[in-house]
Amino acid sequence: MSQLNKDTLLDSALGLASNKGWEAFTMSQLAERLDVSLTEIYQLVKQKDDLAEALFDRADLNMLATSHQDDFQQASPQQKLQQLMSSWLNTLTPYRPMVRQMFGYKLEPGHLHLQALGLLRISRTVQWMLHASDTTLTGLHRIKEEIILTQLYLAAVTYWIVRGPNEQALQKFLNRLLARYIT
Repeated sequence: MSQLNKDTLLDSALGLASNKGWEAFTMSQLAERLDVSLTEIYQLVKQKDDLAEALFDRADLNMLATSHQDDFQQASPQQKLQQLMSSWLNTLTPYRPMVRQMFGYKLEPGHLHLQALGLLRISRTVQWMLHASDTTLTGLHRIKEEIILTQLYLAAVTYWIVRGPNEQALQKFLNRLLARYIT
């Protein structure tokens, strides 16, 4: 199959996982669905978790695209962060049950390698949020902002996972959360 790429793999994996669940679908089933070999899949992703990371990369890219919208440039720092977090979560909303399973899979005690990658993922997404919101703090102020934004991001993701993707409720939560910490 000449059109095999990471997006094709991800979309097919999400289709399989929507029926079977994230943990239950296998790379062999993915290869069969795409009529390719496991070797061809391996050339694009080294492990199943790479597909989860590809979904989170997609959310990162959509979040960054938000920063190019006209209304974004005029927004307050709080509004910018709210728009960025909302965009990230809204990208994942169609896959929320799978995202919950992905996080659960990553957090299993035997998956220390995935937990380490999860910490890197959180850091990467928070760094891009800071870049997109045009934060210019340095030194201890930057460190403090990163710590606070990481906490806010994790609170927003947890809220979204537990409470569901109700857009209005999410916006109210983000507004309260960010108003408390952003001065």
